[in-house]
Amino acid sequence: MPKGDDALARKRGKVRRKRMRSSENAVSTRVAAIIASKRRRKTGKRRGCEGMCFSLPCPEDPFNERHGKKRKTEDAADTNDDHEKKKSKDSKKRPLERATGCNAIPVRKKETVEDRVEYDRPSKFLVVCLNAIRDGAGASEEDGGGIHDTASWGMELWKSCAASPPSDVLDTSYQYATREQTAWLVSTACDIVARKEKLGVVVSCPFLLYLVPSQEKAVQVRSICKPLKSLGIHSVSLHPGASIEHQISGLKSCEPEFLISTPERLLELVSLKAIDISNVSMLVIDGLKYFMDLNIIKELRSIRGTISGDAQVTIFSGQCDQSAATVARNLLHGRITKLTTNDSVTSRSAFVAQHVHFCTKEEKTSKVKEILENVLENHASKTAKVLLVAVNDHEAQKLSSSLKLEILTVNDGSQGSTFTVCSSMGLINVLVKGCESLATSGVEEFEIVLVADLPPSFDDYVEILTRTARHTVAGEVHVIVSKTDAAHAKPLADVLANSGQAVPKLLRQLIDKNHS
Repeated sequence: MPKGDDALARKRGKVRRKRMRSSENAVSTRVAAIIASKRRRKTGKRRGCEGMCFSLPCPEDPFNERHGKKRKTEDAADTNDDHEKKKSKDSKKRPLERATGCNAIPVRKKETVEDRVEYDRPSKFLVVCLNAIRDGAGASEEDGGGIHDTASWGMELWKSCAASPPSDVLDTSYQYATREQTAWLVSTACDIVARKEKLGVVVSCPFLLYLVPSQEKAVQVRSICKPLKSLGIHSVSLHPGASIEHQISGLKSCEPEFLISTPERLLELVSLKAIDISNVSMLVIDGLKYFMDLNIIKELRSIRGTISGDAQVTIFSGQCDQSAATVARNLLHGRITKLTTNDSVTSRSAFVAQHVHFCTKEEKTSKVKEILENVLENHASKTAKVLLVAVNDHEAQKLSSSLKLEILTVNDGSQGSTFTVCSSMGLINVLVKGCESLATSGVEEFEIVLVADLPPSFDDYVEILTRTARHTVAGEVHVIVSKTDAAHAKPLADVLANSGQAVPKLLRQLIDKNHS
């Protein structure tokens, strides 16, 4: 006898549910329920509880006075039946349950170290979110391709946000986040929310707070997040373009996972206790330079102070000056990661100050000593780490030996190329390396780099410059130039000018002498 359509549909649904339960990348229970409810609503096959939330009259209760409740005699009979059923079930319990005398009850738990192991790679839900944004309204084919073209940047962002503890991110690509960067950012937040809910961890709302400087930018970010609503992720935009009463009533009726807002309107709603942002897990500041131009840095600091806990912060700043570095340093706490999709030297070396020093080859050791003393004076409140770069390993060994003779108070490290300079002002840990061994020296971890000898190829200097201070907001690169480096004077001046830094007069004279 052939099976009917209903039987085949039930069989397909059973297979689909089994696949979702067994998949390690399945979405959370709440998100799956929302997706299933929407699918039933579209096909016109709602559950009884969704279409009719009241009890019907019956011959025993024609006027529905008991509201579906049973009589005491019926309750007693049902209790006896349940007792007999329970006995039969107890015999089938697992050994552990029979020994303890209790049933396994699922409870919502806090995140543990074992749970965090799940964050070693993104789930398929991240790709689902990216595809939803690509296919959403207003997304062209070029935009969709661009989302996946920035996958390397997006994976670095995901690693920073999903780390334990998370690392703050400072992006220096452009003054605003691009559409592709915003798509990766919100998709990363969706992936983290789904993972936490799958592990039974309570996720507070709003989970992501996205700060923008204008109403137009808020509408743009909201349009990117809108396709995620079908996946159970709700977003709300707050800006001066709508009445505050309308926004208060809207916030009472929903608990959005993502909140896109301008700082002034957000603080106004917080003061009226219309929303609580103290438990926000991710904070995004899009367009730091525009916030500074609008003179609302005070509002940003107030919002950052309102958020309690270790919230992950992402700032899109572009190529700003040192004043922006001071603002970013106050907003970012702990370890950071610098990211960029812009391959220009200016973008990759943003917030790194270059200092050019002049001397002869005979005065090099004395000049290095003088620079180290200045660094010690400027960083007296903390122990500074300095990477000293020579032209090769042989010169690095000679320079290290000469410095130990020049500087009186020196504690040698375990290696001959490492030593500590001690004085009444503080400490400096100095690592001396040749250009040949820089690949294994971890330049990214150093906030201060002193280039005693310009490398034979200027590209090697650019590599040092762009790798410096990748885990701190600001950094310093000191470079010593002599007359023998005249061939590198012109490209060095170009890098300084493109970065918005002053070109020393002696460097210009060296360029003129080389051309003449």
